[in-house]
Amino acid sequence: MPTPIDIGPAGPAPEDVVAVARRGAAVRLTPEARAAVAAGRKRVDALAADSAPAYGVSTGFGALATRHIAPDLRTRLQASLIRSHAAGAGGEVEREVVRALMLLRLRTLAAGGTGVRVVTAEALAGLLNAGITPVVHEYGSLGCSGDLAPLSHVALALMGEGTVRDAGGELREAAEALHEAGLEPVEPAAKEGLALINGTDGMLGMLLLACADLAELLRVADITAAMSVEALLGTDRVFAAELQDLRPHPGQAAAAANMRALLADSPVVASHRGPDCTRVQDAYSLRCAPQVAGAVRDTLAHAESVALRELAAVIDNPVVTDDGRVESNGNFHGAPVGYTLDFLAIAVADLASIAERRTDRMLDVARSHGLPAFLADDPGVDSGHMIAQYTQAALVSELKRLAAPASVDSIPSSAMQEDHVSMGWSAARKLRRAVGALTDVLAVELITAARALDLRAPLEPAPATAAVRDTLRTRVPGPGPDRHLAPEIAAATRLVADGSVRAAADAVTPLA
Repeated sequence: MPTPIDIGPAGPAPEDVVAVARRGAAVRLTPEARAAVAAGRKRVDALAADSAPAYGVSTGFGALATRHIAPDLRTRLQASLIRSHAAGAGGEVEREVVRALMLLRLRTLAAGGTGVRVVTAEALAGLLNAGITPVVHEYGSLGCSGDLAPLSHVALALMGEGTVRDAGGELREAAEALHEAGLEPVEPAAKEGLALINGTDGMLGMLLLACADLAELLRVADITAAMSVEALLGTDRVFAAELQDLRPHPGQAAAAANMRALLADSPVVASHRGPDCTRVQDAYSLRCAPQVAGAVRDTLAHAESVALRELAAVIDNPVVTDDGRVESNGNFHGAPVGYTLDFLAIAVADLASIAERRTDRMLDVARSHGLPAFLADDPGVDSGHMIAQYTQAALVSELKRLAAPASVDSIPSSAMQEDHVSMGWSAARKLRRAVGALTDVLAVELITAARALDLRAPLEPAPATAAVRDTLRTRVPGPGPDRHLAPEIAAATRLVADGSVRAAADAVTPLA
């Protein structure tokens, strides 16, 4: 059993979030976290006992913040807040997203500034460790006051209410699942209802997962681009380091270095490198591959820096300060994360777009430099990869729609108290769809470029690209008469997503 991930006041690393979300890693609160939580709770208890009203402790919320709540109604206030805010609609959100959201809320609770009790923080950790995943719905968050509805569905499960998925994925009543796991429902005390639901945890969790996926996909994009350059008899001279150094963007340098390494010792490239070659320039989709992929890399680096800052943040309103004050703030606003999610969606769409253009060139007899039309076995009788490119084009078109920013579409709520919202959750949801679509687009380029390279025989590809092709051939056959292509695209998508494509190239030449 792997060692549980420690959750302290400083918070987990991005890779820890991925481990908990995707691989079911367990968590535990550190002694420092317990001490910080206990100290924060002591300050809340003092505020609750004071006759002066304190927002979120002895008042209502949002537009109802002016109402003072009597002490005997405050427990009911917190439970009522959670029940009323658990108002999501639409389909279930993926398990990994909900687990990331839960972990990130636990991280904020562990910092001590939210004022919850230790038992409440431990209950959230217990839910994660038991593999119990509250049912969270697609719609409900405006990304301001954080991801209120999604987090409320988690808090509702902590109370033993609502529905959850157990460790085996079965839909259960929360009370029943908690009882079987040996967990006690939480009765939220003063301030705890608000503390459990007021954060950017859902959008941040989806940003961290997307960053992890894109770090892998960017290497695959360099691999498929290099295979397409070979297949289209392109030149590798434009990727030379001295040419890339003229424009010192770090992402571009990394992408070009990968392509040089992938194309090293390629008999295909060497076959047309001499003075007999009359071609002056390759098309942009080949020649500018490092510039586009490099810009995506730099965008990803920016996104990772934003995610790291948000991971270090304490997102709650009000927040309990070290000197015992309770202060309202606007740190729950999701703009920093929302903009970044939208920015990544734009970059993802463009990376897919240039990959689709390379695929199309390989299928066009007028531009493919000697390849059969649509890479068909018997053009006219067979259609080859014609409709695979249609699918790729449909995905790219969808990606362009997903690139439209959500973060510019503020819509007022809460009787105009919350009159400007981030829509960061919506930006995160569409980025997840975009990452999935990019994976499919790269899979189509992969199977097309591999088929084209096989059709260049007896010329052989470079050792690195040959290793990738050979890995693909364990799941997808080589050229031949038409066959059912959807399973082959799906198989290639799995090889891209599970790291097999990148690992095959890395075995020959490790990629940046």
